[in-house]
Amino acid sequence: MKTAGKMLLFAALVCAFATSAAASGCGNVSIAEMKWGSAAIAANFDRIILEAGYGCDVKIVPGDTMPTFASMNGKSTPDVAPELWVKGVQTELDDAITAGRLVEGAEILSEGAVEGLWIPKFVADANPSIRTLEDALARPDLFPGDGSTDKAAIFNCPTGWACKISTQNIYNAFHAEEKGFDLIGAETPRSLDASIADAFADKRGWLGYYWAPTAVAGKYEMVRLAMGVPFDQAEWDNCTSVPGCAKPERNAYPTSQAFTVTTRSFADRAGPAMDYLRKRRWDNGTINDVLAWQDENGESSRNAAIYFLQNYPELWTLWVPEEVAARVKRAL
Repeated sequence: MKTAGKMLLFAALVCAFATSAAASGCGNVSIAEMKWGSAAIAANFDRIILEAGYGCDVKIVPGDTMPTFASMNGKSTPDVAPELWVKGVQTELDDAITAGRLVEGAEILSEGAVEGLWIPKFVADANPSIRTLEDALARPDLFPGDGSTDKAAIFNCPTGWACKISTQNIYNAFHAEEKGFDLIGAETPRSLDASIADAFADKRGWLGYYWAPTAVAGKYEMVRLAMGVPFDQAEWDNCTSVPGCAKPERNAYPTSQAFTVTTRSFADRAGPAMDYLRKRRWDNGTINDVLAWQDENGESSRNAAIYFLQNYPELWTLWVPEEVAARVKRAL
């Protein structure tokens, strides 16, 4: 109750400071809140900064990568997509930027969104020779399965996820079955998370697919294994990502990029607020920690954004002028 009361007070203060800052002329702003955790926090974080710091009148609207991009490109709305994963729309985005319809801001995930095969840090610390997938496959004794067999295991994605296909092909390319490993598919995302939680609770080894930024990556210290080969886009397109590829070659997982994108009409009227959106970016460790706090406390994305502001001032104050930071801090 005490936390909820603080959050309500903060919301009231944001409105008050937004009114006093209105002279900056930011105006009405619509921000797309995507469906995944890091992007939802980003949307609410930007809302707080733009309202309390720049006097904007912000509306959060639901979003997702493809429909949000199409709407921004075709209808010039919403004004801001804080975390747009660009891989699926790269060609169209480049065209829209060249044509002057859209504007690219900061690469919000400074390290990119990473995926791969991970092991617990306590396993890596106890076995410093394990740094690559090949190293891990040489130690099936360290990575037990789910108890259904006595073989070691690599834990895979749920059915319907693209990563289930790529991990299956990588498993085959590395001849993991011949090295004593089963590939265990998760029934649901929660069951994949539960397999990690159980391994950490029991202090036993775990080897499997995961990605960041996520709450799980923030809650449990894990190490991403090197794949021993560089990422090969052609191999990925032609085989690694293709169901049932007959002769997969060893490959690494890609790193995906996410950028803040705004409409040209917003960028032209935003003034100093646009400078903020060109600077605001964070590393995976920071957003993982915030996501973990949100998950552990059952908090909303808005409250997670407030937590971010309260606990990482040394980071976010670098993105705004002193007077803007002062207004936000007074609201806090």
